[in-house]
Amino acid sequence: MSVVDEIKQRLDIVEIIGASVPLQKAGRNYRALCPFHNEKTPSFYVFPDSQRWHCFGACAEGGDLFSFVMKKEGWDFRTALEELARRAGVELKPRTPAQVKAEEEADRLRAAVAEAVRTYHHLLLHGPEAAAARDYLARRGLSAETIERFQLGYSLPGWDNLRARLTAQDFTVAELVRAGLLIEREDGTTYDRFRDRLMIPIRDASGRPIAFGARTLDPEGTPKYINSPQSPLFDKSHTLFGLDLAREGIRQQDRVVIVEGYMDVMQAHQAGFRNVVAQMGTALTEAQVRRLKRMTRRFVLALDPDAAGVQATLRGLQVARETLDREWEPLFDPRGLVGFEGRLEAEIRILTLPTGYDPDDLIRSDPGRWRELVEEAAPVVEFYLQMLSADADLDDAKERARIVESMLPLLRDVADPVEREAYAQKLARTVNVETRTVLDRLRAAERKAARRAGPPAVPAQQARSARMDLETHCLRTILARTWLLSRVNQELEKRHLSPLRAQDFEDVAHQAIFQAWQQLLSAAEPHPDQLRELLPEEVTEHLDRLLEDIEDLAEEQWLREGVQAALRLQERNLRQTVAELRALLQEAADAGQSEVYGKALLEENARVILQVQQALWDRKWNAVDSSRYGEEGE
Repeated sequence: MSVVDEIKQRLDIVEIIGASVPLQKAGRNYRALCPFHNEKTPSFYVFPDSQRWHCFGACAEGGDLFSFVMKKEGWDFRTALEELARRAGVELKPRTPAQVKAEEEADRLRAAVAEAVRTYHHLLLHGPEAAAARDYLARRGLSAETIERFQLGYSLPGWDNLRARLTAQDFTVAELVRAGLLIEREDGTTYDRFRDRLMIPIRDASGRPIAFGARTLDPEGTPKYINSPQSPLFDKSHTLFGLDLAREGIRQQDRVVIVEGYMDVMQAHQAGFRNVVAQMGTALTEAQVRRLKRMTRRFVLALDPDAAGVQATLRGLQVARETLDREWEPLFDPRGLVGFEGRLEAEIRILTLPTGYDPDDLIRSDPGRWRELVEEAAPVVEFYLQMLSADADLDDAKERARIVESMLPLLRDVADPVEREAYAQKLARTVNVETRTVLDRLRAAERKAARRAGPPAVPAQQARSARMDLETHCLRTILARTWLLSRVNQELEKRHLSPLRAQDFEDVAHQAIFQAWQQLLSAAEPHPDQLRELLPEEVTEHLDRLLEDIEDLAEEQWLREGVQAALRLQERNLRQTVAELRALLQEAADAGQSEVYGKALLEENARVILQVQQALWDRKWNAVDSSRYGEEGE
């Protein structure tokens, strides 16, 4: 939990605002005359459930307790952070000497791994001992360009070749052990971890080498692969092989294809399929899915067709379903009780490979067929239904009931009601029961799950995670190029929309970074690294994470990314305002009051939402921008 989140958790926005503004209870919320402009009718509301405030009058602004005290007191973010931390009893701590030391040590380990990559790569290209490795790569059809792109290498068969080379460059034995390059025996002596193997560097999302996958060159050798151990640099549950090279392809195609092996990824990229990554391990992890969902919500799982591959697919599917964000909607049962049912805001498909093929084989032999299979990948509901019914005795009533019960959670994930009902009909035909029977079971399961979920506190928490992901993506994009913010605002103004502002971000740390970036852009030669001088220590850690993932795109692609991110941010905020207005109007109606002003505001916000959506999905605009880099627009 960040310092900002801890402060917001300890303080109540009603108490903070109520200390300076006379608040009046209005249903579940509070209202007052706006403290920021003169008015006779209250248009300023505080929402305890979301811990937010909003002025529906002349200000047309809102935010959290940080934004309120900054606006009310004229404080900058640093002052607000210090004052609210004092009130909350939260101690603000600068980076400790231990943290500084840990960062310096991590830099040393990265340097050691990078030097190992250079050493292994040079040996592969020029060492006579690497002849077998070069022959192997030739047989696998990997080109010189691919070998260079992935910086493939070769480790000598001796026990201390790498140790001798790196210790001669002032790396200590202890550092090389911590980096996973050496193994330490019980007696304290060490030896090279990788010997006589094809070396495949594993990189983080920024392209920095952090570990290795090492393949044996002996046809009878075991194990076939050895991976680097867990280290301060490498956590396989958080790492995806090839992500640093696939990021642009994933964003451009708005789809990621997930495979199992290093060779699968390298063959795919060599054939021009640049949106392919490999999981590290036997199944997808939550951390891997969270990393990918920053770039796309369309997942294709392309794993081996054998029994182990199918089981890995099912495990990966379960992780993806549990990790990806959901849209929470109210659901009423026959007694009028309301719950919240989640619909998965993602598309998950399963690519079924021909028997006897893995992605590497298929891409080498028939890249066109691979492309077709990716496009034809089955929706997860269809795949799961095929799996359940393949060997089932459909004459057995209990077996049919088991299949229906197993399918209900996936059917509930389908967001589109028409699509959901179509799948229910298909399930009914498969198990030979009436469609109404399946639909009744589905609705009963939805009501049961909604009641079990209780009040929407958990959905709200998950929804906040999705909102923060959108803000992070928008801010990371804006920071990527110094010219981008002004160009994005020009595009928004052309469509009679508001420019991107700090208050468009919900997270106060995001607001602070955005404001500092605006200030920095007025300098002669602005650079994101200079932001650290303008921000409190508590925010610079967040800034570092933002700057980690900045990639290299064409200017036109940056503009498109920036405009779309800004539009989606504005659409999100408008929808939140509309939801708040509807709640207030409903409270007024329940109290027998007429709210003409509120209805007019609701209509105006709905009009702007439509305007934003037209800008997002205007194919003519997309085509104009997209044509600059050779695609037709989404």
